[in-house]
Formats: sequence, C-alpha cells, structure tokens
Amino acid sequence: MTEPTEGAEPVGAESVEPSEPLEPAPPIESRFLFVDVAAQRANQLRRGARVRLRHEAGHHLPHKLERTAMEEVKERLVQYRVPDTPGAASAGD
Repeated sequence: MTEPTEGAEPVGAESVEPSEPLEPAPPIESRFLFVDVAAQRANQLRRGARVRLRHEAGHHLPHKLERTAMEEVKERLVQYRVPDTPGAASAGD
C-alpha cells in the first residue's frame, strides 16, 4: 500500500551492500535532493542496512538513524541515481 516516492533512490536498496563503495558518489548540490537521498537511506537503515560511517578517534557515531543517513550522504558514501523525467527529453527542442 506504499506508494513509490519521487526523487532519488539509493542504489542497491534490496541487494547485499558492499563493505566499501567503489568510488564516492557525485556531490549533491541541491538541498532537496540531499533530503530525498538521506530519507531513503534512513529507511534502509531502519530495515537493517549496515552503517557505512567509520568510527574515528575523537568522533562519535550519531545515535539517530536520520542523522546517520545525513552524515553518510554528506561524506558521499551513498550511491544514488536520479530517474529521468518524461519532459526532460523534449525540453531542449
């Protein structure tokens, strides 16, 4: 009964997560895209996905999943893709 959300979705939502991504995700310039990607990642964490942040000396890991997701996106640890919009192809004509 859940509807798919519009916006970006983290890659590999249902697959086994690699221990480290092959390369960093592209930087996110839009705060709206940041919120979409972080929200989707928080949902993955709620369903049991492993945290990708590393615990470094002097820094602590966030306790809330939403904050953890935002930190992962900020550090470019979450791969995402933006779906094509139907009107984007004809906009340049």
